[in-house]
Amino acid sequence: MAYNESMVVVSGTQVSYIGQDCEDIPGFLGERFGGFARRLDLSFNRLRSLAGLNAFGELEELIADNNLLGNDLQLPRLPHLHTLTLNKNQLTDIEALLEHLAEVVPSLEYLSLLGNEACPNQLVSLDKDEDDYQRYRFFVLHKLPSLKFLDTRRVTKTEQAEAMARGAFMKVVKPKTEEESSELRPECTATPYTPLPRGSRDGKNHKGVFAKCRYVYYGKHSEGNRFIRNDQL
Repeated sequence: MAYNESMVVVSGTQVSYIGQDCEDIPGFLGERFGGFARRLDLSFNRLRSLAGLNAFGELEELIADNNLLGNDLQLPRLPHLHTLTLNKNQLTDIEALLEHLAEVVPSLEYLSLLGNEACPNQLVSLDKDEDDYQRYRFFVLHKLPSLKFLDTRRVTKTEQAEAMARGAFMKVVKPKTEEESSELRPECTATPYTPLPRGSRDGKNHKGVFAKCRYVYYGKHSEGNRFIRNDQL
């Protein structure tokens, strides 16, 4: 894929490469700007990977909103990164993401995941409410206790205390994909249930079935018997 180097916007230590539909980070970005960039904005592309970030060893802020980043996201170790926004991507597995971030970005203080299924709120699903979102916040803060901002809200001392006490039990369940749901679905038999004997089920070789009835009708409880006296039976 050809990259348009003229679309790079540089302002001091801030580098932006926005809306270019690139699926990976162009190599020239790291070569030309990786040594001094402190803030990198890659929003509104089609990124499926952040490979190439290892050239930005001094990076402090990374904005990668509105891309196609999924659960296989891998970042290099960025010891100075304190701000990370991944809004409106395709992240669903919150626990795996948080465990990875805890390893590679130890200085992280601001994280935003709005618009991903991993962040349960009404931006992604109308059946989610504030309670769902608050449980998500407790779980994130349990995994990343150094955060000061999560999404659009400052982390409060009350949230930090609750996260330490109960955050581990507020894990957000990863939504099942259609493939996973179909694997769990029991196989349906092609033959519908019928009480008839096996020999009568073949439409091409149908045989009549005769047998004695097991039930005897005595007529004691018939509706019609309300008007018949016993001596008339």
